Amino acid sequence: MIFSVFAFIFGAAIGSFLNVCIFRIPAGKSIVKPLSQCPACQHPIRFYDNIPIISFILLRARCRDCGAKISWRYPLVELISGLLALALFLKFGPTLNFLVFFIFTAVLIVITFIDIDHQIIPDILSLPGIPVFFLAAVFIVKVPWHEALIGLVVGGGILFAIALFYEFIAKREGMGGGDIKLLAMIGGFFGWKALIFILLFSSLAGAVVGLAAMIIKKKDMKYAVPFGPFLSAAAVAYIFWGDVFMRFLVLGY
Repeated sequence: MIFSVFAFIFGAAIGSFLNVCIFRIPAGKSIVKPLSQCPACQHPIRFYDNIPIISFILLRARCRDCGAKISWRYPLVELISGLLALALFLKFGPTLNFLVFFIFTAVLIVITFIDIDHQIIPDILSLPGIPVFFLAAVFIVKVPWHEALIGLVVGGGILFAIALFYEFIAKREGMGGGDIKLLAMIGGFFGWKALIFILLFSSLAGAVVGLAAMIIKKKDMKYAVPFGPFLSAAAVAYIFWGDVFMRFLVLGY
């Protein structure tokens, strides 16, 4: 029990750093310097005002110095990161696999929120992620190297082909290169078999959310919904339910 609590605290603390990445990477700023500061008044945040989730509540979502409103995004990212760390710890225990999968999901969190805000997936995350997570899959997670390699190539190739076909038919870009690189990274980490689940899950979720967004915002079919968050959510879902899905697919139960 005590280790599970520590896992959540560890994840939430990392989530605080992920907030920095989400804010600074699209702006081309260093994620190391300066230390955390209020986006409104640029005053450095005191260590006791930077406690994940708790400080947001104690400060009543306001900066101590200037009174500017603190976005709910900060505690949400910390909570998601903490819960994922806890879930991964319960699944893998205190192992190297836990650390690898947590780093993988942390990158997906950053990608998700940047894509929501800016409709981009920065190359600085996806391009290094392709070889790093491919090697981690082969040498730590023990995914057969050929399955990981096929997953990398097919993952990027499928979305690239879809993007070309859509552009040919619609005469406009429908899927960015960031999504292609992201699925290549995901495929290289899980192996090609996981792509069945991930593409089905992300496509279904994206279609439902996209349709709902168009109805709510009263937009036409050209309304763009970033696909990166759905690929990321599908990848996380595969970690926990992928084995069940594959057994059902192969064995029918």
